[in-house]
Parts: sequence; structure tokens; C-alpha cells
Amino acid sequence: MTTVILLPGLASDVTLWRDQLPMLQARGPVHVTEAHAHFGTLPEMAIGLLAAHDGPLVLIGTSMGGILALEVFRQAPQRVRAMALLGSSARPDTPELIALRTNAIGLFETGRMDEVLRANVPFAFHASKAQDPELVADYLAMVRRAGPEQLIRQNRAIMARADSRPLLAGLSCPLLVVCGEADLLTPPEYSREIAAAVPQADLVLLPDCGHLLTLEQPQRINALLGDWLDRVDAQVNAEAGTRAAANTR
Repeated sequence: MTTVILLPGLASDVTLWRDQLPMLQARGPVHVTEAHAHFGTLPEMAIGLLAAHDGPLVLIGTSMGGILALEVFRQAPQRVRAMALLGSSARPDTPELIALRTNAIGLFETGRMDEVLRANVPFAFHASKAQDPELVADYLAMVRRAGPEQLIRQNRAIMARADSRPLLAGLSCPLLVVCGEADLLTPPEYSREIAAAVPQADLVLLPDCGHLLTLEQPQRINALLGDWLDRVDAQVNAEAGTRAAANTR
């Protein structure tokens, strides 16, 4: 049986998928990985994820979770039945981004985590959501639970990541790419780049949406994922039928 794995973003947890879990659990096995919280590099995170889950996988990753999903595909393409990348990127960090992350790490190390988190809110959310006190409080509480050590370790992992763009031409499984039109952290051009390199990719850009898609537009994300998983299931069933027919000849 195919298992759906949800891959949270940097310093994120199950909160990021709270509105998707009921819908996905009604469909079948689903797990929120914590590999990013327990390992120091993306290759190690992918190894841990693959070891924790048997059989074919459907990977649904947002932000850093999408980057990790591509690393899982790099290591075990035969295990990946389908993949959805939400507000993510296949590119490596630029020197400018590395400098920004390095500066943030310095602030985390000196106890100034909240200063960085609050400054990041306008980049994490669409302007209309950045003024929602409950949503912002949930986001800040989630990252505070991760704490400075995870923030430092995961930022270093992201800075050291490989360029995943060369992988895209060999990605033959179903791929859904979703991005907020106002995403300032992983702009729509990153998602367009991924979709353009994968012939069977579905690209959806969400208006009035920033980086944290699953929290900002949960019902829209649920609808997109539900429809996409229906198509994935139909393809899997069709392939199984073809194999069964071939075995009877």
C-alpha cells in the first residue's frame, strides 16, 4: 500500500499540516515526518525517512520539505510514487541567501531568535494574513517549539544542499507544484522552473497567498491535494491492471 508522507518546512511540525491531516487520513495511511528535526544534513534526513517507511511513497513537502522530497527522490527514485512540492525550490542557495542565513544563525546563537522570527513574518505570510494575530501566534509558537538548535542545524543543511535541477528531467512520477503568487521566500519563478522541466507536472499559482500555503489557504490546498491524489490513485490502479493483464498472458 502506498503511504503519504508529509514533509514540513524549516523548523516546522505537524501544525503546518493540521488542516490537511483529516482529509488525508480519511484516504489512507499518512505520516508527518520528523526526519528534518533529527538529522544534520539533507542526505541524512532522506536516509532516515526512507528507513522509517516501507514501500512506495507519495511525498508532499512544503518549503524545506519539498527540498527534502527531492533529496529522497535523488536517493531512491524507485520508492517515490508521486510528489507534490508546495512553495519550494530545486535551486541551491545563492551567495546572498547564504550570507542572510549565516547572519541569522549568528543571531540565533546569541539568543535573538524572536527578533529574527518577528522580522520574518511579513516574508512568511501574504500581507492580508500577516495581520492575523491568531495565525501569526500559531506560526511563532511552532518555530519556538523547534528552538534555536533546530533553526541553526536546518539552516546549515539548507545552505549545503545540492542543486536538484538536474534531477528534474528524470522525474517521471506524477508531480504537483503549487506556489503562492505573493511568495517572497520561494517566488513563483522557482515553481515555474520546476514545472517546466517535468513534462507531466501540474502547476498551480494561488492568488492572494504567500509562503505558508497550508496555513493561509487550507481549503484550497485540500481541494488541490484531493483532486491530485485521485488522479495518482487512478494511475496506480491502471498500472496495476496492466501488470495483472500481462501476467495472465
